[in-house]
Amino acid sequence: MGKIFYIIGKSSSGKDTIYKRVQKDASLNLNSIVMYTTRPIRDGETNGVEYFFVNDEELDALKREGKVIEVRAYQTVYGLWRYFTVDDNQINIENNNYLMIGTVESFIKTKKYYGNDLIIPIYIEVDDGIRLERALRREQLQKFPKYEEMCRRFIADQQDFSEEKILKAGIGIRFQNNNLENCVMEVSKYINKVVN
Repeated sequence: MGKIFYIIGKSSSGKDTIYKRVQKDASLNLNSIVMYTTRPIRDGETNGVEYFFVNDEELDALKREGKVIEVRAYQTVYGLWRYFTVDDNQINIENNNYLMIGTVESFIKTKKYYGNDLIIPIYIEVDDGIRLERALRREQLQKFPKYEEMCRRFIADQQDFSEEKILKAGIGIRFQNNNLENCVMEVSKYINKVVN
């Protein structure tokens, strides 16, 4: 039976970069799971890589088909954006190990769907000041920066990633992303230890 390693972290914690680096490590033999979103695609993103970018009608169709595992809705300054996980045959847990990325809320719902023993959390932490600097730099690179949304996400993270929620989710081990190379190495080492 395989495992699903679930990378979790606040916005601009480096979780996306760590996800990509760990996913590319052939020695770990991890399959990736692409989540879905109704938010607009950002400059530099590719449909089917970071997310499957869909509209509300496509989400509703997936719900009617009973394929949505979990869905989160965020009222942003640009409207309602949804992020969700779909049972779309990306996962064959009998034979493979996987790498996912998301929030505490999505982790809890996915764990409930697949079972406690199959989902392994990998929680990435970074000082809030460093996260804010990273978020600002990333937004400045966008053709149309969304500074209000960046601020909303930063503030929302304080509640979404509260210590109470982290502990309730059963997240114990934390990886400090003070140095990207070291963090990637520690995460890879941990995954290797769990699967072997």
